[in-house]
Parts: sequence; structure tokens; C-alpha cells
Amino acid sequence: MQPRAKKPEGGSNAGLFEPDILLPNQYFAAFKRGRAVEGERRLMLAVLEDGVDSYRKHAVARDPRDQACFLEAKEWFLSDDRSWLFAFENICDVLEMNADYLRSGLDRWRRSLVAEMTAREAAAEAEAEVATEYVMEPQTATA
Repeated sequence: MQPRAKKPEGGSNAGLFEPDILLPNQYFAAFKRGRAVEGERRLMLAVLEDGVDSYRKHAVARDPRDQACFLEAKEWFLSDDRSWLFAFENICDVLEMNADYLRSGLDRWRRSLVAEMTAREAAAEAEAEVATEYVMEPQTATA
């Protein structure tokens, strides 16, 4: 027979199965001390890449679902809320990226894309107008 293990003073094993409570700043402190697991950093980078991809893919969307995807990504980038572990600001801190620089770069990219599309649409409208005028002009017969 083996000796029985002593029960904790509380009389139960509840402490064994309680979740660990960890604040975001405690979690990120581990990264700054160099004890970070590389996989966690790669996961954060993947979340950031997915956000950038969603922002760029749906930046000039016309479909309501695609517009909703863009707005969700845009809100994530613009948020300064740090309460969520995978918040944009927290990810940038862990990956040692400048959040404001990324925000301004995405905004500049989108504004140039919108300007380019507006110019294309204006050129297409002008071309269509010229074609319509050509068709509408009466042809004079020369004999």
C-alpha cells in the first residue's frame, strides 16, 4: 500500500484547477524580459498580417459585407484600447513596431487608392461622354 498524499489545508484540490489570472501588462513583461516563446510572437504577427490584409482587400469595397470587413479592420487599427491581449497597440508593442506609423501608412495607401480610382472613373465617364456625343452628331452626307 502507498501512503496517501496530504490534502491541502482547504480540504480540496480546487487550487489545482483554478485558472491563472494574468494581466496584459504582466503577459507583455515576459516578452520584454526575453522569455517569450517565439510561437506567441508569430501568432501576434499573423493577427497583424490578417488585419492589414482585410484592410487592404476591402478598402474600396462596394458590397455591404466587404465594407463591414473593412470597417472592422479599420476600427481595430484606430483603437487605443489595450485591455485585450491581441489589441493592435499591444501587438505593436510586443513586435516593437510604431503603431502610429503603421496607421498613417495604411491611411496614406487608402487615400492614394481612392484618388486613383476616382481619377479612373472620371476618365471613363469623360470617354463615355465623348463617345455619346460622337454617336449623337448627325452625319452629313457628301455627294
